[in-house]
Parts: sequence; structure tokens; C-alpha cells
Amino acid sequence: MTNDKAQLVVIGGGPGGYTAAFMGADLGMAVVLIDPEENPGGVCLHRGCIPSKALLHIAKVIGDAREAGHWGVRFDPPRIDLEALRRWKADVVTKLTGGLGQLAGQRKIRYIRGRAVFTGADTLGVTGHDGTTQALGFESAIIATGSRAVVPSDLQTDDHRVMTSSQALNLDHLPKRLLVVGGGYIGLEIGTVYAALGSKVTVVEMTEGLLPGVDRDLVRVLSKRLADRFEEILLQTRVSGIKPDGDSVRVWLQGNQDEPRERRFDGVLVAVGRRPNSRELGLENTRVKVDPKGFIEVDPQQRTAEPAIFAIGDVADEPMLAHKAFYEGRIAAEVASGRNVVRDVRAIPAVVFTDPEIAWAGLTEAQARARQVQHEVVRFPWAASGRALTLGRPDGVTKLLIDPESERVLGVGLAGPGAGELIAEGVLAIELGAGAGDLGLTVHPHPTLAETMKEAADMFFGTATHIHRKQRR
Repeated sequence: MTNDKAQLVVIGGGPGGYTAAFMGADLGMAVVLIDPEENPGGVCLHRGCIPSKALLHIAKVIGDAREAGHWGVRFDPPRIDLEALRRWKADVVTKLTGGLGQLAGQRKIRYIRGRAVFTGADTLGVTGHDGTTQALGFESAIIATGSRAVVPSDLQTDDHRVMTSSQALNLDHLPKRLLVVGGGYIGLEIGTVYAALGSKVTVVEMTEGLLPGVDRDLVRVLSKRLADRFEEILLQTRVSGIKPDGDSVRVWLQGNQDEPRERRFDGVLVAVGRRPNSRELGLENTRVKVDPKGFIEVDPQQRTAEPAIFAIGDVADEPMLAHKAFYEGRIAAEVASGRNVVRDVRAIPAVVFTDPEIAWAGLTEAQARARQVQHEVVRFPWAASGRALTLGRPDGVTKLLIDPESERVLGVGLAGPGAGELIAEGVLAIELGAGAGDLGLTVHPHPTLAETMKEAADMFFGTATHIHRKQRR
């Protein structure tokens, strides 16, 4: 046991953690970053958003090749080399995480591969990768420990064919029949990958529709396409039991009023949600408060009830998104350095990286109704977009929620290829308090999908070029 002290300690090397550490160092602080991995990156880079997007790109290439037949271009069926796919995915992860390690070194951040536990309001016990433990004091600490997949007790098993999202992204095997438990974005994204690679995918979702909480008009665009890609989509259905048996996994599926029925699959992905990693941190040795869901309570400066300790990212409330953690990491580091800043964000975008993609920011239509916010909805169908037609994707939609009095943009939703890139313009419009007229008067390049933002704004006034709508008074 050795004694040491740091100006700023960041616990967790994921997107929020390394952003906070880098920001702290850039502001002149002596920073220690602690994480179990060899290099920073966290779940997102090592076993989450980056490897999944690499595989989703491959799925899109396969899908595009199949659809090209409609345009008169035909390819032989793809031959899947799982080992080559795994190597390519691993190379992407290695390049990014290795780059982060270099950036940490350039900023003279001390990186400790290990785990930290609070032993007091200004001290940590840090157990390194080699098993040795040291006491580490600090002036400020930022908790950025992220989240982990939830696996209900009745679905837990040691069988390798029953997987979490992290395990599924390893591509250890390609099941002929895959059951995805949960119709949220993680299940649909990974299900899309496996379906493209040749698995027959069945999705079960307890609620009435896929992607609970997302506006139904956006989800419908995706649901129609997934109905062709997936073997089955079973709504209002839950898994009441699971048992590995021989060369398959026995699963009992149950509808709202039905008796359980047995099915067999070669693999099962459990994707029913995530839980914040707030346990086993020694928080009981501090004044830090944790809510019933496991989230660490913070104020608008990301400060906990213990003034020297901050929390960011997945461990500090929803939404559990990497870009939210990026933002909060910078806020916490600035406050720790002595700057008087607060979290002030109007729109945190969300993207489902399926094909087509779904993206939204600001108020959703469901939220606006629930909060009784006055709004008007305008939708520009991509069937009227020249660019969408050239891509063979006329089923998309661009949607705006607009305040009918001030004409300010309250929310933006998109469904279609590239929605995750297009949503950034909507986020900027909401953050700047832009009106529909600002979007409509902004010259967009032609022919692009980005034009649909302008056309949707013009629809509010009844002046869209490619859709006729009665003009407003």
C-alpha cells in the first residue's frame, strides 16, 4: 500500500471518462485516469457502439448488394468469413483505443489499469491489474463507470449461446436461428447484423410496438423493412422460460392471454436494457446519493452530494448515450478546474443505426402531447425527394414539431438512410432557438437528403416546392 495524491481522478475510461480526463489536462490539472482496460475507450469502443457500427456497415453493404437486383445489377450471394470479420472489427477497435492511449500520454495523464473504490470523501483504494493496491488521495473525482446489460434472473444461464450484446458482438458463432429478446435499439441493431450474415432472426417485444418511446410514424418506416429482413417480430410477447438443451436452446414464449409455447433456437440475445454501474464503488463511505434505479444523483454542474465528487454519463441518469457522456464530461472537468459552468442542453439526439436509421432530437410528438405543449407537426415524405428516389429509398420521412405561435423548432425526427448524420442540423436548430423560417431560408445543396429539412420547414408555411399544401394565413 502506497500513498499518493492527484488533483483530478477520473474513474472509468469510457467516452465520458476519457473526455473528462482530457479536458481536465487541457485546463492544466494533474489527472489520473483509472479503468480496467489496457487502453481508454470503455464499453462503447471495446464492446459496444464502435464494434456494432462496424458490423452494421457490413450488414448495409450486404443489404445494398441484394437490393441492387431491383436496379438491374446482380451479385453472387455473399460468402461470409467470420474470422476475417472479427479481425477487421478488432482492428477498428485497436486503432481507436490505441489512439486514445497516445492522446492520454501526450497530455501527460497518468493511466492506471485497475479498479477504484472510495475509502472516504477524498481518498480511493486502487487495485491495479497486477493485484497490488495503493491509496490515492484527490482534490476532485469524477465517476464515469458507465452501465452494464441487464439479464433477468429467469434468463440467466452459463450457456454461451445465451448472449448479452457485448458477447453477441464477438461473433463467436453464427446461429441458424437467433432469438432477440427485446425490441429496443440494441436488439434491433444486433439483430440486423445477424440477419444480414444469414441468421433467421426472431424478435420478441413485451410492448405493442418496436422501439418503445419513439414516435410511431418513425418506427413504422423501420418496421416495414424489418418485417422482410427478420423471420418473425412477435409483439406483446415475453419469454417465460429458457433452458439450454442439447444442440439448441429451449425457449417458452407467452403472449398476453396465451399459454406459453415452446420454441427452439440456436442462439438467444438478451437485450432488455442496461443498469448503471454504481455498486461496489464504496459510495457508502461518502455522502454521494444513489436513486432507486441506481443512478447517482447530480446537480446541473454534475456534482454529487459530496462536493468534491462528480458523476457523468450512464451512471448519472438517462439517456444512456455516449455523446451525452462526452458533454457531461467536459462540464464536470471544467467545474472541477474552478470554472463556473452548468449543464444547459435543449436537445440530446438519439439514433438507431438500423437500416433505415431512425433519429430524433428535442421534443417527440408523444412528449409534446403528454406535456400539453402547443405544437404543429409537419412531415415531408421522401417519396417527394429526388435524392431518395435515386437511392431507391422513397419510404423515409422528415418530421418537424413547430411552435405555432413563435414558429420555433421544438423537435425533429427522421427515418431513412443517413438519418443519424442529418439529425445534427435539427439539433443545432433547436439549440439556437431557430424558427421554421430559418431552416426554410437556408440554402441546401441539391440533390441531397438534407433538402428534406428545408422542404419540411417550407411545408409549415405551405410553400414547399415538391409538396402542395395550403398556405398559412
